[in-house]
Amino acid sequence: MATRICPSILNADHSRLFQEIDQVLSADLLHLDVMDNRFVPNQTFSLNECREIIGYSRIPVDTHLMIADPDEKAVLYAEAGSSSVTFHFEASSNPTNTIAQLHNSGVRVGLAVKPKTTFEAIEKFLPDIDMLLIMTVEPGFGGQAFMVDQLQKVVQAREAISKLVNKAPWLQVDGGISLDTIAAAAHAGADTFVAGSAIYKSTDPKDMIKKLRELALP
Repeated sequence: MATRICPSILNADHSRLFQEIDQVLSADLLHLDVMDNRFVPNQTFSLNECREIIGYSRIPVDTHLMIADPDEKAVLYAEAGSSSVTFHFEASSNPTNTIAQLHNSGVRVGLAVKPKTTFEAIEKFLPDIDMLLIMTVEPGFGGQAFMVDQLQKVVQAREAISKLVNKAPWLQVDGGISLDTIAAAAHAGADTFVAGSAIYKSTDPKDMIKKLRELALP
């Protein structure tokens, strides 16, 4: 099982964002958090800013939409050049249609769930998506503490994914991932890890990516 490390630029220095992106080129994906101050109480990058970031990044961009209207807007982030687009189950009135729209746009499709959403609520979508994102904090702000109780949801998801035929969605965790928590998340079954504060608050982001990858190896 491959392991993927995805630095979140939510925790980067936005006054020198392109230089911050250049520090994490040893990662697998650049994680771009898009918040609209409606679905979550925070606001980050506009669509035009996302286009600039995606256009600049030399590694694929994993766009995580924490917005209230993904059914209408998710495809715009695919058209902007994202490698993958993840939207929240809780914000969508028609996940099946939005998944299809994104696939038709040629991107990998992710479905995200907040901590209070059960795995059972989204299990039926597993055969149709390329990644399931289990939030291990409440979405909205970086630097929060890892919610250990979400690991059971990761275990459930890994068990269900292992039973799929001809389909193996990535299993991503996002929130509080650090040297202290990544091994437990990997042991529970995650293979794709979003890390913001751990990487961008370290003195050497490249070395931190290496250490996180080593700890996450199966």
